[in-house]
Amino acid sequence: MPSAVPCMLQHDDIARRIPHQGSMCLLDRVTSWDTGQISCEATSHLSPDNPLRSHGRLGAACGIEYAAQAMAVHGALIAEASAGEARHGPQIGYLASVRSVMLHVERLDDLGTTLLIRAERMSGDASTILYSFTVHGGPVLLLSGRAVVVLNAANLALPGRSNPPALPLPVHPL
Repeated sequence: MPSAVPCMLQHDDIARRIPHQGSMCLLDRVTSWDTGQISCEATSHLSPDNPLRSHGRLGAACGIEYAAQAMAVHGALIAEASAGEARHGPQIGYLASVRSVMLHVERLDDLGTTLLIRAERMSGDASTILYSFTVHGGPVLLLSGRAVVVLNAANLALPGRSNPPALPLPVHPL
């Protein structure tokens, strides 16, 4: 990884690299990363105005969004390292599916500890990337799973279509 690309990032550095802005940018810092993995920390799950809260609570499944944002910043850092310079705005990826998700707690907002988010790139190409992810609260595993990220979804041809769809498939943007 080129020396111009930082090894650690703070919240503002992350927000410049992903589409999530304001309170929806959930990560506080990137503590380490390389081309195969990223480790991040977050405390936004403790905030009463967390935008993912529903009915006064933050369910454990919301940890998937924390992992998705770690994947998004990981992709941005890899692209930045490959280009040798900062990119102009975040590239849009879509969280197409999650598999083998295991929730070991019911809620994230009542933990009282920093979330430790790790995503590992298992495989991928220019169109799709497979990540595994974990979210810990201190030493306790809170959730884990795998996720497929689709890049440039508008350029993917659907079976039986010769032209790519005009709009991205209806999936969650990273």
